Amino acid sequence: MVTTHVRYEIVRTFRNPRSLAVTLALPLVLYYSIAGANRHTTTSGISFPLYFMVGMAAYGAMFATVSTGGHIAIDRAYGWTRHLRITPLRARAEMGAKVLAAYLVALPALVLLFLAGVTLGVHLDLRQWFEITGLLLVGLAPFILMGLVLGHVVSCDALAPAVGGVVVLFALLGGALGSFFGSGVMLALTKLLPSFWLAHAGKAALASGDWPLQGWIVVAAWTVALAFLASLANRRDSARA
Repeated sequence: MVTTHVRYEIVRTFRNPRSLAVTLALPLVLYYSIAGANRHTTTSGISFPLYFMVGMAAYGAMFATVSTGGHIAIDRAYGWTRHLRITPLRARAEMGAKVLAAYLVALPALVLLFLAGVTLGVHLDLRQWFEITGLLLVGLAPFILMGLVLGHVVSCDALAPAVGGVVVLFALLGGALGSFFGSGVMLALTKLLPSFWLAHAGKAALASGDWPLQGWIVVAAWTVALAFLASLANRRDSARA
């Protein structure tokens, strides 16, 4: 039954043309438009096409994962959550299915941007590609849980602006759309965001193949906190259902 639920979540996402436009088409258009004109420049110590490839992959994947969790708001509005409670599917298994579906939905955004990067001259060895992919998948965990929290606390009508606003805010501050803070207090604050470490996965892979300890602590802290909030919100909705 979990497999069926995962398949359902994936199909409903890819049947939504607006979701496909934001998670796949928009990052590709932005990447070719901006990185294509700056393919011979560098930023943050690495080539701009590589930096922006990772940033756009992170943006598309963030939107995909947060949106998938946000489907809970739609399920609540139409009474689907109440129906699930009388099936053998446990609440924990339902959340696990949504997490798995979110990762599977995010993968096309990563693959398409990686292919686009290759066409603009991004050259990495196999180990570095795997390291970037691994860091991005780990860094997406807080955003999957963020989507689950939003799905439980935001109404169906407010879901689209909530998801869009949250993703764009984290993408901007984290540097996925470009590095705005080179030093000072603002840079120190943005390093407390999981999106910062997502956007800098490419630089980490080229340097040591890993985030520094701070990156792991930040991502872990956000993941634990949001997992607690998602579990709390899920139990509250289960009690209401």
